[in-house]
Amino acid sequence: MNHKAAVLEVKGLRVSRGGAETVNVPSFSLFSRETVALIGPNGSGKSSFLLSLACLLPSAEGDIFFNGELINRKKLTEYRRSLAMVFQEPLLFDTTVYKNVASGLIFRSVSPQEIRKRVESSMERFRISHLAERSARKLSGGEAQRTSLARAFATSPVLLLLDEPFAALDPPTRKNLTDDLALALRESEIATVMATHDQFDALYFADRLAVMQKGAIVQMDATFSVVKHPVNEFAAAFAGMENILKGSVLKAENGMFSMSVGNETIQVTGVRLPGEQVTVCIRPEQITLANSRPDRLLSGQNQFLCRIVRIITLGLYSRVYLECGFVLVSAVANQTVQNLELSHDGKVYALFDSSALHLLDG
Repeated sequence: MNHKAAVLEVKGLRVSRGGAETVNVPSFSLFSRETVALIGPNGSGKSSFLLSLACLLPSAEGDIFFNGELINRKKLTEYRRSLAMVFQEPLLFDTTVYKNVASGLIFRSVSPQEIRKRVESSMERFRISHLAERSARKLSGGEAQRTSLARAFATSPVLLLLDEPFAALDPPTRKNLTDDLALALRESEIATVMATHDQFDALYFADRLAVMQKGAIVQMDATFSVVKHPVNEFAAAFAGMENILKGSVLKAENGMFSMSVGNETIQVTGVRLPGEQVTVCIRPEQITLANSRPDRLLSGQNQFLCRIVRIITLGLYSRVYLECGFVLVSAVANQTVQNLELSHDGKVYALFDSSALHLLDG
């Protein structure tokens, strides 16, 4: 995407809160029609970074450019009118839903006819038209967040900042709202930055992921690249690489090495030296389960007889937690659980290819 002009660009941004540095981002860019997800644990600097992008949190150093122009005092009002921000907890006025959705347009001195047109369209988009005259105080959590999003979209922002917008919602409400927001983003083509600690939200919405740790972006790339090739253990954990295995290299030859993990030996595709300490990771869905040992083990295929520690069903698939001399998590279809008759404390073979293991640096 770097062949396009950036809608938003950050250079050398540093932010401190309470005497501690909370953001240190040398560079960041956001392009038109894309969504970047800031992902990381609580306290990693995601919200502080968003607030600084909105110029709601003063920076100690650095510059923010919007459509190629430096944001300074002269440009600040124009910039703020080009963006909208939605927080985890909806910030609504003590008035009707209609007036809340209209508030951003009123502040921008939009004509009454245009306000009505935009408000009605935005309320319809987020399915709250029937709530137009209801008091904001009488809304459920999901209805309140829909109102916040409708207010944001009504202003037709060039830039949308979302700070954990679904974190306070129950699962059914969350699912419906994520679907509606995803459709709205596709139709509007707004450049969006979303802060989230939820892996599903990041993968569902983002064209690119920015993994944040202690105020810094430790990896930023296309979502697929971060998921498949995390740069370190921290990024791996937040990209869904739940199986992170550490050990020492036993022997190496022909582009492959074996490493000790617990009391077992794993084959890994890659080049390392005997005696070297290494860390590898693999996604749960890349681990296959079988009731019996395969007749023939292919070159580079790993196989372990495991005890089933627990099974958790999540929608159409299940997560199977295994003890194999080391801990593994496999993600399989619910039908597979039934076909293999998997149960707590039962035995099952776990299989995965050496090429499916990703070798981490550092």
